[in-house]
Amino acid sequence: MFKILTLNNISPKGLERFPKKLFEVSSEVTNPDAILLRSFKMHDYPIPESLKAVGRAGAGVNNIPVEELSKRGIPVFNTPGANANAVAELVLAGMLIASRNIMSAWEFAKNLQGTDKEISKLVEDGKKNFVGVELPNKTLGVIGLGAIGVKVANNGIALGMKVIGYDPLLTVERALQLNSAVTKTSSLDEVLAHSDYITFHVPLMDETKNLLNDTRIKKMKEGVVVLNFSREEIVNEDAILSGIDNGKIYAYVCDFPTNKLKNHSRVVTLPHLGASTEEAEENCAIMVVDQVKDFLQNGNIKNSVNFPDVEMPRTEGHRISIANSNVPNMVAQISAILSKEGLNILDMLNKSRKEYAYTLLDVDKEVSPLTLDAIKQIEGVLAVRYYK
Repeated sequence: MFKILTLNNISPKGLERFPKKLFEVSSEVTNPDAILLRSFKMHDYPIPESLKAVGRAGAGVNNIPVEELSKRGIPVFNTPGANANAVAELVLAGMLIASRNIMSAWEFAKNLQGTDKEISKLVEDGKKNFVGVELPNKTLGVIGLGAIGVKVANNGIALGMKVIGYDPLLTVERALQLNSAVTKTSSLDEVLAHSDYITFHVPLMDETKNLLNDTRIKKMKEGVVVLNFSREEIVNEDAILSGIDNGKIYAYVCDFPTNKLKNHSRVVTLPHLGASTEEAEENCAIMVVDQVKDFLQNGNIKNSVNFPDVEMPRTEGHRISIANSNVPNMVAQISAILSKEGLNILDMLNKSRKEYAYTLLDVDKEVSPLTLDAIKQIEGVLAVRYYK
């Protein structure tokens, strides 16, 4: 029986997809085969020797020690696109909140005092302070055209906006989903110079930390609205506040409250609501459970952030999976050991991703522990698993 440890609450819609006869799922299991989590910070969490996979019910994996797990041959799964609609809707809400000054107008209305007649007069006198703008014909700049960014860009077109999209790593799959009216550019500066609204949908990494900074803010139009529902560190908050104070930025809407941001009159901070819908939580849970279950039962990898996608239909043979460093002659060494033991390969798939590689093998006979141990001893092999 496989043991699944949950470090956060995971939607029952996903967990119920683990067959009870084959999987024990709990927040208290010991020696887990897999860990499922959302926002739990794993960096100081002891990694069990039994662990074979980690599944994040969401897209970002900054709370997971991916490098350490990679060295142990443990794939880390995430759920790209499962919460895309939830985040895209919140971006739309953010644009409307900023454009119509909704939060400041709401505060004004909430604090009105007097009789209803007196309040009515105060409303008519005060509403001029909250005049906003409409979205059609404004230009929306979308930085990052993954699952979320594509939805945001397409929503912008549907609202009558002009949309400029920037993503140097745009995939064919996402390009086909993108509305043809979206202007694609290879220049980040072009997005900054022409957009009335700029929204970020990129992962946090060294290249994207402080992506929006003082230098880039100077290249933007006057009165731009900046939205960040991606990761806090992508936007430099000191640069944002300086841009607001000098009039370059009209408003900043984000999902990451801090002491510097939360009380500023031109900043709207939300409590990390991007994926906080029932539908998104269910979609993420279903997706991550299916991926982890398929890996534990069949060795298939889909949507891993540290190992390549490797999916191979099962034959009637016995399956072996090997995670290893991406070095030459690995497959030849594995094949030589199998041949020496009289094992015939029925099917094989090998792929690499940067410094790591992964191989699935179906062989015609049962594999002995000695053979598996011989493969483990190959220099560069990180993990070997056997599926009867």
